[in-house]
Amino acid sequence: MAKKITVITSSILLFLLLLLAVDTHAHNVTRLLANHPSFSSFNHLLTKTHLADEINRRTTITVCAVNNAAMSALTSKGYTISTLKNILSLHVLLDYFGAKKLHQIGGGSALAATLFQATGAAPGTTGFVNITMLRGGKVGFRPDGGDMSSFFVKSIEEVPYNISVIQISRILPSDAASAPTTAPAEMNITGIMSASGCKVFAETLLSNPGASKTYQESVEGGMTVFCPGDDAMKAFLPKYKNLTAPKKEAFLNFLAVPTYYSMAMLKSNNGPMNTLATDGANKFELTVQNDGEKVTLTTRINTVQIVNTLIDEQPLAIYATDKVLLPKELFKASAVEAPAPAPAPEDGDVADSPKPAKGKAKGKKKKKAAPSPDDSFGESDSPAEGPDGDADDESADEANAVRIVGGAQAGFVVGLLCLFASSWLI
Repeated sequence: MAKKITVITSSILLFLLLLLAVDTHAHNVTRLLANHPSFSSFNHLLTKTHLADEINRRTTITVCAVNNAAMSALTSKGYTISTLKNILSLHVLLDYFGAKKLHQIGGGSALAATLFQATGAAPGTTGFVNITMLRGGKVGFRPDGGDMSSFFVKSIEEVPYNISVIQISRILPSDAASAPTTAPAEMNITGIMSASGCKVFAETLLSNPGASKTYQESVEGGMTVFCPGDDAMKAFLPKYKNLTAPKKEAFLNFLAVPTYYSMAMLKSNNGPMNTLATDGANKFELTVQNDGEKVTLTTRINTVQIVNTLIDEQPLAIYATDKVLLPKELFKASAVEAPAPAPAPEDGDVADSPKPAKGKAKGKKKKKAAPSPDDSFGESDSPAEGPDGDADDESADEANAVRIVGGAQAGFVVGLLCLFASSWLI
């Protein structure tokens, strides 16, 4: 009986260890496409239409991308953001189709549901895409009831049975997806901010036409803004004014997330989020952390806390923060505070100076002086003069990957040991 219990226990332990060994890191479609500059236009619109977040939340999904040359046929037509979202959502299949599976479709054809169908905006079955094997190994794509005019070109990125990004020859033609959509009533974003303690940030946003336009266009699909309070923003303005025009726009866009998050949703979400400034290789991410009723936002530069809710009505949420959240892409890490000086000796006594150890004085490298406190701003530093943070971030990503692989190997080895031990006991 004891041996049976030992075997069962060992089997359970093996199962748990194998579960721990699995890499559960979610995919990020904009990062995958960032490795392929010829798809930058498609990638940009995934972020602008908020589809990137929807894709990243799902598993077992296929993105049918088109290159920049083919995208010009879409971007030249002046569609609204809502219409562009419908068109591109038709290119997101709710099933996994890698290159191998596409060429092994049973029966020669398959009907795949898309995000456009899932939204409920597609009339009838117009949100389905028919995938057909043609002569010579060619694979064609067409919206259900539409023309066969787009074909498989190549696989771009594949994470088996999780996400597949493939290239098709042209945008899928669909009258249903490209139909005009009714824009929602325009919301006075800056007016809401100004009336609730974020007037300085609102005025800064209004003075930047590019960021103002991005904010207004993004409300339609859902948006959450983290605006600094007036005192924090006033203190930050000298740093902001030192940024170049593109960096000013990127900074303002960084403080908004292209998804609506109620306070309840923020309190139940821990982890990184894309922002309006996220665009392919330009991560501009922030991380949400919550502890009970306390919700904080962090970057590798600093941490801020949400202190007030200005508005929380779908599709828009605006929250005030106690400090200015700083992206690592634009700012350097804060200067390390120098240690406090030792107290002066009492009664005029002078402490003996410590003598250097013999043989250690020569060749000893001098430590670099700590940066002047005048160069720092709160928990951050002055605007970066180059991509200082990128290499560090990539190194961190690589380190995480090493830890995952190392953990998987360790779990596998320990699991085998448990299996051998249980066999021996039998």
